[in-house]
Amino acid sequence: MLMGREEASAMRIGVPKEVKTHEYRVGLTPAAARELAAHGHNVRVQQGAGAGVGFTDDAYRAAGAAILDTAEEVFAAAELIVKVKEPQSFEIARLRPGQILFTYLHLAADRALTEWLLRSGATCIAYETVTDARGALPLLSPMSEVAGRMAVQVGAHCLEKEQGGAGILLGGVPGVAPAKVVILGGGVAGTNAARVAMGMEAIVAGIDKSLPRLKELDMQFGSKMRTLFATTETIEQEVCSADLVIGAVLVPGAAAPRLVTRAMVRQMRPGSVLVDIAIDQGGCSETSRPTTHANPTYVEEGVVHYCVTNMPAAVGRTATIALTNATLPFVLALADKGWRQAMREDPHLANGLNVHAGRLTHPAVANALGLEYTPPDSLLAG
Repeated sequence: MLMGREEASAMRIGVPKEVKTHEYRVGLTPAAARELAAHGHNVRVQQGAGAGVGFTDDAYRAAGAAILDTAEEVFAAAELIVKVKEPQSFEIARLRPGQILFTYLHLAADRALTEWLLRSGATCIAYETVTDARGALPLLSPMSEVAGRMAVQVGAHCLEKEQGGAGILLGGVPGVAPAKVVILGGGVAGTNAARVAMGMEAIVAGIDKSLPRLKELDMQFGSKMRTLFATTETIEQEVCSADLVIGAVLVPGAAAPRLVTRAMVRQMRPGSVLVDIAIDQGGCSETSRPTTHANPTYVEEGVVHYCVTNMPAAVGRTATIALTNATLPFVLALADKGWRQAMREDPHLANGLNVHAGRLTHPAVANALGLEYTPPDSLLAG
């Protein structure tokens, strides 16, 4: 990984402290900062940015990074900003034309954020739309793994009576039936949710619209999981009889489809639970609305809803390391080559380009928001 940069100039990379409610993750680990420094780049980290997950300022200094006191200093000094969550209003105000922002954006569900980023003039690259040779989403995958596994954990907790649930133990006990878990979506998050739910000895049903994916799940889990093809009738039947519903559907870059209607939720048993992992993209239930770790649940139609938009922050150390393992090669490419050359050489990274100099460059986001789309190829020539 440690290759020379004889002719390339150093890039100034900034890592601000995340400010979203109860967000503990950080854009780069000290180990990642060390890799970037070894490539000749200047890494500037805001004081205390990694403290929430146990990475001290001294650890960053030892890795070759400089520590700056404030977010304002980090944004002012950096050409490339590496974050975790979408920028908040005061961060957007500090973006400038020509600056690169590399983070999760989830723009299809947030028109206001999209318009702010367009006005900023910055180049904004979204983790969640970077692809790989298999058509997968390598920078979304690690957080989907975390969120999928967490979904069962928090769902089981929400089923407890003092949390507003029906008072059901997910795995049951001898002589008492286990809970029924219905998972909407058989992708990375849904598969990881299924693994944990089965490990806790729940009854598990997985619903997806892809027959090839259902066949893969059947081969992976066998009789431990019922696989069902997604139709309105199937979803209605399964959701209405579930103790725990996990929404894990994803349309890359686009708003999540609303598969669960309010009428379905109304028919669920009081004290049942809905965990909507898709809330970052708008949610897959008509009754879903974003929540935070400070106040993660609410009751709607008698059903406990958990719709935290940054679920993995609750296990921030695991999540930060997993995320940085995936993002570091792309950060290195952007820093070593500049964003245009890096994207010319890697069309999968180019798929991550969402906004550049006031233009919207991802078709799914443009379609979801009804905004004008500019193909990124027209911008990569310079």
